[in-house]
Amino acid sequence: MITSFMSKAQTIMPLYDGVIPNYIASSKKEIDMGNGRIAGITVPKLIVFLPQKMDSLKAAVIICPGGGYARLAMDHEGYEVAKTLNAHGIAAFVLKYRIPDDSFMTNKQIVPLQDAERAIQLIREKATEWNINPNNIGIMGFSAGGHLASTLGTHFNEIVIENKNNTSFNPDFMILGYPVISFDTTIAHKGSRDNLIGIDPSQKLVDHFSNELQVTPQTPITFIVHASDDNTVPIENSVRFYQALQKNKVPAEIHIYEKGGHGFGLHNKTTTDEWFDRLINWMKMNKIIN
Repeated sequence: MITSFMSKAQTIMPLYDGVIPNYIASSKKEIDMGNGRIAGITVPKLIVFLPQKMDSLKAAVIICPGGGYARLAMDHEGYEVAKTLNAHGIAAFVLKYRIPDDSFMTNKQIVPLQDAERAIQLIREKATEWNINPNNIGIMGFSAGGHLASTLGTHFNEIVIENKNNTSFNPDFMILGYPVISFDTTIAHKGSRDNLIGIDPSQKLVDHFSNELQVTPQTPITFIVHASDDNTVPIENSVRFYQALQKNKVPAEIHIYEKGGHGFGLHNKTTTDEWFDRLINWMKMNKIIN
């Protein structure tokens, strides 16, 4: 049955028409680091994966690969995930977002959020063209990509791009894999924090981008997966976010594995349990897919 939902050939499209916001002309070039990792991203793009047969509820997911806001793990936290979503009749869009870098952008701390807002804006406005329900679009992120996803889900009213049509930037659901959530020094992933907001940020800026402090009742329903032995992004990130969701009565589900470390992508090799199966069950329960 699943084979009937195979992906169509993907389309790569620029995220912006014309001028890229906060862009400074630079000689910096994109770097292929091998193993599906890319750094120095100056031109953001959206890689479109559409299933051959769409689920009847026409869901779509924007995928934000991780990489500590220094690089993007495009393969195992991007393309592989998109193809697996397609296998369940879900449209997927891998977001190749810009890496914060003062050398070719102004106000680097808002640049990833700009790209996430533009992605959901573009997909909502082109929903008919892609046979997508504009009210069934979620965002998914891994590691620092989880920070970006949760930033969109908690800062969607912070408009940092042009929005002539007043398109909603609020995702309809979030999926977070071993996410960076907090910039509290006791649990923060230092690299992600330093790369996004600098090595000596104000407390106000730290709190602003500590997304467990930004949850409201309007934050989207959320699915979280993490491993207890993650020594890169402490599990406390996910636990605090889950507790904040509970406090604000936002429906949420969290799956914590005893082992798995960090960056396991679709498959936690320490267990025979597949967290993606748990995700599909959650999506069905919440009527995101049939």
